[in-house]
Amino acid sequence: MIQLRLWPSVFSFKKLFWGLRALLYNIHWGSFGMPGYIGPPTYILGAKNIIVGKNVRIYPGIRLECHFGGRIIIGDDVSIAQNVHITSAYDDLIIHRGVVILANSFVTNIHHSYEPIDIPPSKRKLEFKKTEIFDNCFIGMGVAILPGVILGEGSVVGANSTVTKSFSKHSILAGSPAAVIKYISS
Repeated sequence: MIQLRLWPSVFSFKKLFWGLRALLYNIHWGSFGMPGYIGPPTYILGAKNIIVGKNVRIYPGIRLECHFGGRIIIGDDVSIAQNVHITSAYDDLIIHRGVVILANSFVTNIHHSYEPIDIPPSKRKLEFKKTEIFDNCFIGMGVAILPGVILGEGSVVGANSTVTKSFSKHSILAGSPAAVIKYISS
């Protein structure tokens, strides 16, 4: 019984350090709105091009990469679980207000060109397609959101789905490639 009482205080103490980390990141990043917190990241590239809103919760293992002037913009009240990878190049990748992204997911606005085929993919030109996740979307565990996806407000993406094209608001998606299985009615 005593352990149950200690758990919330230990957990809150850990998050206090995560909040202090966010304050430090506010100095080196484009901005990190407070209050908010971030667990220990795995990798950060282009920190000055990362803009984070208020009340954002980022759990350990985040990987954020900004290449060639790309920016990652995360709105207010966003929650990002463990081991999420977000990559942007050339332009803004925007995750709007109230979005939840569960663990082991991936969001990007770039991919390596398919041609020429006689050179390794890592040496091919990067191609950009606008990627944006609108307000109050829920991204399930293990989801991949690929370049060119515009995900409409209030959409839900089922676990382990691969989103390869855009969907209108209030879509419930699942599969690989993701497809609409139903719409949420107001």
